[in-house]
Amino acid sequence: MHAPEAITKFDHSRAQEYATQSRIALAGYDACHELSACLLSAHLGDGDWSILVGGAGGTGQEIIAAAPLQPHWKFVAVDPSLAMLEPALERIAQAGFADRVEPIVGTVDALPRGRLFDAATLIGVLHHLPLQQEKDAMLRAMAERLTPGAPFILACNRCAYESQPLFLAAWAQRWRMSGASDAEVAAKLGKIRQGAVPPSSEAEVESMLLAAGFTQPARFFSSLFWSAWIAFKDPDAG
Repeated sequence: MHAPEAITKFDHSRAQEYATQSRIALAGYDACHELSACLLSAHLGDGDWSILVGGAGGTGQEIIAAAPLQPHWKFVAVDPSLAMLEPALERIAQAGFADRVEPIVGTVDALPRGRLFDAATLIGVLHHLPLQQEKDAMLRAMAERLTPGAPFILACNRCAYESQPLFLAAWAQRWRMSGASDAEVAAKLGKIRQGAVPPSSEAEVESMLLAAGFTQPARFFSSLFWSAWIAFKDPDAG
């Protein structure tokens, strides 16, 4: 489930800059995706597994990182923004994996509940949903479309930005390191303060995962405001 404002802000102009800016805003962007792919591969192994990629628009990096590890995996790439999904599909095609991807323009909660997947990812999405009930609904929607015991990768910003002033200052310095002017850095700081509503802590994220029907959440990556977890669909959940 995506709030309308969370969808409309990811327009063509945002899509064009996303691949570059995401790697500046998140130090370790590629490492996070690579570790996500490695964890899924280590758990699932070889097989004709189906992977649900929620919020797949932007770079398609979840698929580009995982596809070479497991040549028999298939991916369903879901995103409500066509403007964001199109460049991701272009990058996936350039990498040679287009025939293994089913793109869906829409929301995860619109997928049939009877269509179950062997694993799923939700990377860089949760903090863009402004309301707590939207975050909870998104996690439930992912859980409801997984087989019992299936692994789930969640990555998002996980604290209020102003709660970590040194992190926020370091984030600004990273933009300066990339060549941004003082005015551009100020604009970036304004955008991050207004543009997303992260959960308040890692503990809150893990509580949300448990409430949505996942078990054993384990953090495997962190970078300033960002963290990533692997969890598993509760094998006893309905």
